[in-house]
Amino acid sequence: MQNEFIKYIRENNLFTKKDKLLVAVSGGLDSIVLCELLLQNGFEFAIAHCNFHLRGEESNRDEAFVKNYVEKNNIKEFFVASFDTETYMKERKVSVEMAARELRYKWFDRIMSEKKLDYLVTGHHADDSAETIFINILRGTGIAGLHGILPKTNNIVRPLLFATKAHLAEYADKNHIEHIEDSSNQNIEIIRNRIRQEIFPIFREIAPNFDITVRREIERFRQTEQVFRSVIDRVRTEILISESDCIKMPIEKLKTLTPLKIFLFELFSEYGFNESTINAIEESLFEDLSGKQFFSDEYRAIRDRQYIIISRRNYLQTNECYLINPDDFSLDEPLPLKLEVMRDMQFISIPQDRNIAMLDFDKLTFPLMLRKWKKGDSFIPLGLNKQKKLSDFFTNLKYSLLDKENQWLLCSGEEIVWIVGKRLDDRFKVTENTVTIYRMELL
Repeated sequence: MQNEFIKYIRENNLFTKKDKLLVAVSGGLDSIVLCELLLQNGFEFAIAHCNFHLRGEESNRDEAFVKNYVEKNNIKEFFVASFDTETYMKERKVSVEMAARELRYKWFDRIMSEKKLDYLVTGHHADDSAETIFINILRGTGIAGLHGILPKTNNIVRPLLFATKAHLAEYADKNHIEHIEDSSNQNIEIIRNRIRQEIFPIFREIAPNFDITVRREIERFRQTEQVFRSVIDRVRTEILISESDCIKMPIEKLKTLTPLKIFLFELFSEYGFNESTINAIEESLFEDLSGKQFFSDEYRAIRDRQYIIISRRNYLQTNECYLINPDDFSLDEPLPLKLEVMRDMQFISIPQDRNIAMLDFDKLTFPLMLRKWKKGDSFIPLGLNKQKKLSDFFTNLKYSLLDKENQWLLCSGEEIVWIVGKRLDDRFKVTENTVTIYRMELL
């Protein structure tokens, strides 16, 4: 076991004896065997234990056991945290497993940062990795779910993935390593426990080499994913157009991808879109209908004329408005504007710059207002003498829905003065009768 342990660490470049390690220790078989192997091979490390207070006195027993282990083995640093897991779970409406996971990893991150540690070491083993694959298949995570648990993810390392649970138990028995059992591991309402206790025994009965086969296939899946990922990354680079507030994907380029469904899944699942929504996005590519919207928890995809446009759902606040008073010299939010009242008309020329608005001060009603567009908005474009619907103006500019929503309007009372950066309203332009000019510049 020790030789396999050191070999696995070295082959996967997990850590060295120079690195500062934090080991997550529950007191169970996996984490205690992990500590024993680290000690026997001369690694120094700190221990962190979480008390989630979910199993009454048993939770306190676990904490006491780990504390005793630390003292008996002269571990220099020991961190313990107590969590009100049930309250956290209810407040955030997550499962007990998710609540415990979020609490412990936030705490681990804080310790790692404060103590300037290099790696968090966990006791995940081969069975955990195999169980994760089946859980991911049930959840529908695509090819990424087939590689199981990785040996190294950022600063989290898992040096026991080469060994099965049975292998660890055999090593513990042979070396008289004491550990404790978590009674919650017997709860088959937890999907991982049910796979471990009910499904895997059937597989092992059907295929005695099940564990060996799964470990071999995990490595094959991992290597296959590397090839697959390189193709996806190349396509992502070729197709995605990043802008300040959105991502654009040209529809015609998307339609050339084969197999289309796989590429769309990989491109859109990154933004939280589920399979049924991605299927609907695929259908929209072949429809001549712009403006259709699709939603994930955090993002929105818009089927525009030429692009699928992805933006954050919270990006737009249609009720936003900002007031501008005549004595304001500048504005930072929502737009960087330089404001100036000009009275010496002899030295004033009208610039041909859409980012500069020269307005007749006496025709304005203060405070002015910056707001987003709303249905029914209209204005009189500079140079014309009749009203034009803002929706028609946007159509002429080939605005996408996102472009429309992001466009700011300068208003005087109920009237639009300036479609910022695009067009003035003819009623507020500077004329030969203008006495005072109000100059606005979009920086």
